[in-house]
Amino acid sequence: MSQIALPLSRKGSGDPGRIVIGNANSEVIEALRNPSHWPFKTAILSGEPRSGKSLLGRWFESLGEGEVIDSANIWDETELFHRWNRAQEDGRPLLLISDADGWEVELPDLGSRLGSALNLQIATPDDEMLAFLIESIAIQHGLALGEGAITYLVPRAERSFAEIERLVLMINRLSLERKAPATLGIWRDALEAIRGPEQGRLL
Repeated sequence: MSQIALPLSRKGSGDPGRIVIGNANSEVIEALRNPSHWPFKTAILSGEPRSGKSLLGRWFESLGEGEVIDSANIWDETELFHRWNRAQEDGRPLLLISDADGWEVELPDLGSRLGSALNLQIATPDDEMLAFLIESIAIQHGLALGEGAITYLVPRAERSFAEIERLVLMINRLSLERKAPATLGIWRDALEAIRGPEQGRLL
């Protein structure tokens, strides 16, 4: 398990953004490293909220390999069609990031062309990646998780990027509010707060 450090800083933070590499995104990252293989110089990146799509887009852009359009699903479709044509003319890869679950394109010419693009999907994180995500988010927020936190939290946590972030932030919040270290009682209460009592008390 490893990370990619971004050369750009997140808004409101002096720390560089980091992308955790794991089962959910390793194939996506490999494809972004080799855009010369993309059909028609175009790829569409999608995935659940907070899965790192925009971070990956920023990283790809920092490599100087091509153009990135974030939230492409809400862009004017005629403009996207022009950008696609420009990618063909210039030979410069185009990465479109979609926030939609099942992006439906209304403009027929654009739809037919994007139908031939490389589809990159960020998958569900496995236990190993989940553990590294918890540790990474905790470090980012200066949260010291007590011993045994990963062993306790991973089996009880939802396999979701957004929920993992929410869980760690809840642990941090409770620890700060109670002025107490983030140990078992706080892990359990954080799980109960976001998923219900049965999750926090799961044996």
